[in-house]
Amino acid sequence: MASFCSMDDFLKQCEQSGDAAYGAFRSLLERLDDPNTRAQARVFLSDLHRKFGNEEASQQCLQKFNFRIEDIVLDQCEGYLGRKTLKMMVIPSIFIPEDWSFTFYEGLNRHPDSIFKDKTVAELGCGNGWITIAIAAKWLPSKVYGLDINPRAVKISWINLYMNALDEDGQPIYDGEGKSLLDRVEFHESDLLGYCRVHNIKLERIVGCIPQILNPNPDAMSKLITENASEEFLYSLSNYCALQGFVEDQFGLGLIARAVEEGIDVIKPMGIMIFNMGGRPGHRVCRRLFERRGFRVTKLWQTKILQATDTDISALVEIEKNSPHRFEFFMGLASDKPICARTAWAYGKAGGRISHALSVYSCQLRQPNQVKRIFEFLKNGFHEVSSSLDLSFEDDSVAEEKIPFLAYFSSMLKENSTFPYEPPAGSRRFRNLISGFMRTYHHIPLNANNIVVFPSRSVAIENALRLFSPRLAIVDQQLTPNLPRNWLTSLASEAADDPSDDVVTVIEAPIQSDLLIELIKMLKPQVVITGLAQFEAVTTSAFQQILDATRDIGSHFLVDISDHFELSSLPGSNGVLKYLAGNPLPAHASILCGLVKNQVYSDLEVAFVISEEESILEALSKTVELLQGNTAPISQNYYACLFHELLSFQLADRHRSSERENLKKRSTDATGIENSAIAVLKSAELSIDWPENPSLIHMDIEKSFLPVPPPVKAAIFESFARQNIAEAESDITSSIRQLVKSNYGYPDDKSTYIISADSSLALFNKLVGCCLQDGGTLCFPAGINGNYVSAAKLLKVSMTTVPTVSADGFKLTEKSLSKSLETVKKPWVYISAPTISPTGMIYTDKDMGGILSTCSKLGAKVIIDTSFSGLEYNQGASCGWNLAACLSDLCSTTPSFGVFLLGELSLKMLSGALNLGFIIFNQSNLVDPISSFTGLSKPHGTVKYAIKKLLGMRERRIGDLMDATAEHVKILQDRSKQLKEALEKNGWDVLQPSAGISMVARPSAYLGKSVSISIIPKDGAAKEGYEQNLKIDDSNIREALYRTTGLCINSTQWTGIPGYCRLTFAMEGPVFEQALECIAKFKSIAS
Repeated sequence: MASFCSMDDFLKQCEQSGDAAYGAFRSLLERLDDPNTRAQARVFLSDLHRKFGNEEASQQCLQKFNFRIEDIVLDQCEGYLGRKTLKMMVIPSIFIPEDWSFTFYEGLNRHPDSIFKDKTVAELGCGNGWITIAIAAKWLPSKVYGLDINPRAVKISWINLYMNALDEDGQPIYDGEGKSLLDRVEFHESDLLGYCRVHNIKLERIVGCIPQILNPNPDAMSKLITENASEEFLYSLSNYCALQGFVEDQFGLGLIARAVEEGIDVIKPMGIMIFNMGGRPGHRVCRRLFERRGFRVTKLWQTKILQATDTDISALVEIEKNSPHRFEFFMGLASDKPICARTAWAYGKAGGRISHALSVYSCQLRQPNQVKRIFEFLKNGFHEVSSSLDLSFEDDSVAEEKIPFLAYFSSMLKENSTFPYEPPAGSRRFRNLISGFMRTYHHIPLNANNIVVFPSRSVAIENALRLFSPRLAIVDQQLTPNLPRNWLTSLASEAADDPSDDVVTVIEAPIQSDLLIELIKMLKPQVVITGLAQFEAVTTSAFQQILDATRDIGSHFLVDISDHFELSSLPGSNGVLKYLAGNPLPAHASILCGLVKNQVYSDLEVAFVISEEESILEALSKTVELLQGNTAPISQNYYACLFHELLSFQLADRHRSSERENLKKRSTDATGIENSAIAVLKSAELSIDWPENPSLIHMDIEKSFLPVPPPVKAAIFESFARQNIAEAESDITSSIRQLVKSNYGYPDDKSTYIISADSSLALFNKLVGCCLQDGGTLCFPAGINGNYVSAAKLLKVSMTTVPTVSADGFKLTEKSLSKSLETVKKPWVYISAPTISPTGMIYTDKDMGGILSTCSKLGAKVIIDTSFSGLEYNQGASCGWNLAACLSDLCSTTPSFGVFLLGELSLKMLSGALNLGFIIFNQSNLVDPISSFTGLSKPHGTVKYAIKKLLGMRERRIGDLMDATAEHVKILQDRSKQLKEALEKNGWDVLQPSAGISMVARPSAYLGKSVSISIIPKDGAAKEGYEQNLKIDDSNIREALYRTTGLCINSTQWTGIPGYCRLTFAMEGPVFEQALECIAKFKSIAS
């Protein structure tokens, strides 16, 4: 080491400036890194330390030569055999150990010795590396990474490592395991955990003692951090932090928040994070930072320290000025009465010493794998949502339910661009999980095909009664409040006097089996719906007796087990399910279960019906599609997650079903479904669920399956991620008012009434019920959504069709309307507008003005359905309405005239998962019929929160959402052109749409041609299917297409336009391409 400079030359260089001193030590580090010069360089450090050995000399060295070497005592306990002290050097541009870091080390000392043993550890903000080295020396971890954003701190840390890893002669010091500190410690320049993330290092422990005060000069934090930056700037990195984009920035804790979220990414499932937390924001704020991110928090140590004199707290004063929050300081160390930052700042300026509490928190994720999945989703473009995330729960059972759901939901949103199509009977995954739960916990051999899902228990009951349409039904009195009022006020004897009266009569029954059975025997109802009293529900006896009584009189029996069904790994005894384990369910009986017993959302409901009679299940499924549309997919996902958690730890096929007694199969006549309902359901062209071809391509679904934009995903996830959402945050009334005012010029005043539900279809059917009670006739234009027409038929309302013609784009005209309604008493006119489903044509403001004027003259009530509007892409079509003036004039002249504005927000929200329907009207004479609405499945608070947020973004024209809307419109416009070209190329006549997600086309080239289709018998009489030759006409073009190509469309029977089929095209790109291929394939097959 002859070329190495002398002690005097070294000190002369250090004396020049802090930068020069750093340069001298950087050169020394190069020699320490070189094995050939390492020992001599370490000897030089020993000489340097001896030269300034006492405390006074060390302090003078810092002032004169810009460095200091001092001893840090690690342990003073008697009997401690480990290293007692560390030799540590500092320079002015890095953090100098003081109370802040000493208190942190004391907190680490309160953990058991095993906490770091053989673990992989990282220290954030390591400064001169003393804590990193102390952890390695005392607890013998496998590896400790000391990380700091200050490049000079990293260099000095390496010098300190060599100084403590080698003895004064430059020889390695080995511990009891034969390793030196050089084997256990590394230092790296890193912005928080950036080094570990880049190098995919998974950690078991993360410790941090990092800044928690915002820099009073924000611009200073934007400077590039290099080792050549000024001493003042580099030193400020140890005292101040910049804004990090987290809600905790307002308390100066943004850097801690970012460190915690980065830590979640790299820490192993059972890992622990330990942070030094200044008590200035208050202990509740400090704890919440961790708890809302899913951590259990333990306070290891708390004390009080003097506020560093070189730290400016004016940024905290500014925060107090602009918010109600007050920071906590104390006057000196002895005071126990907190003062705010403003008082502390003034006291300090006057010469007083202020202090603050200092705590060391140990944090461990309560459900690590699930929380990691949540944050994996958030870091991919959803950082803003993390401010709303709240995973803090006082009740562990709530945490055990909600965190897994959020993890599952975040994975689903991350991995899927859209919410996939699910059949009306319910998500197949959800039904499989329900049947799996029944097999595993109750030993009942069910499968997904035995289950139909409903939005709620009340919806399931009403749908069942409409399906069976009994003259008389006996219903448990606890289940009647949501049934239509006229069902509860009519009498069976009165109804029998008028054969044309189809009103269902419901008699309320007590929930006691012996009294119920007596009523059944005396009244002989066609339908019985009841629950069971608690004392009767635990055995099979009461259920069997009611089962026998209803079978004897040919009544259909629906038993409600909602109150006794437990979503638990140890479910209690349930007599109905116990019976079902040993016996097939008779054809005349079904089981109803409403799921409401979750730990988080008392108002989040889904229901399901179990039956072993295929015809009943199929019919019930169709009632869901006609009367509600479907069950909210997110609600199904929530409960699916609960079932999954109860099944995921079970071994497959270990739980065998019980042996069941044989039961003679009854004919389908025993089902009791009314003939008119059977006829309606058979003629309705509903969505196809064809088990033989599970990969059907659906161009027969009026939902958007385009990719869900990030702002929409963020709003949906945020609605579940938050807790304690205020009522005002989910009150959508004002948002809907503003929407209809902006889009349609609908009057917005105090006389406006709004009713919401899960879907606009459910609300439409309630309006049909009002029409029925009014003795009115529902008037549909030819060329309208076929499901609405079928639903009206099922509800048995009087109907008429208003003709439309191709020349007018199959739109209503004043002339055709006047002519058709001349002889109609109490007409109720339904109009899909501005966008017409299914044609995609548009009613202009002028069109609507004329139609409404005509309806007013005839005293008609009008239902304007805007559910399919909001995605108009033909710039030449004017769809801007101004209904205010028109309605005020017309309503005042004709009292019987009224307008219901019906709408659904799924298309406007760019996602089929956000279903919310609404009716808005402002005529007081319509209040009474509307107030009779019962049994509506209301949108859940999470849905309303997300929609309110998105409607607010639309109103403020927030860029991301507006760009996403424009992108959807462009995709639909391009798709409509592509589909038109493909259809015309393959022999179809097409009506070009101007808006929406569907079009109509006529298969002119195929009529009269024949195709061969495969038929697979349902009854199992034949082991194999057979081929059938089908001659194509308007009525069977749909069957021909899906059986030969797998493409599902709707025929003229659905559209109501002679010869024209309906095709939707709001699907994912690859699926749309497959649809085009099917159209071309059908041409070759039919040829």
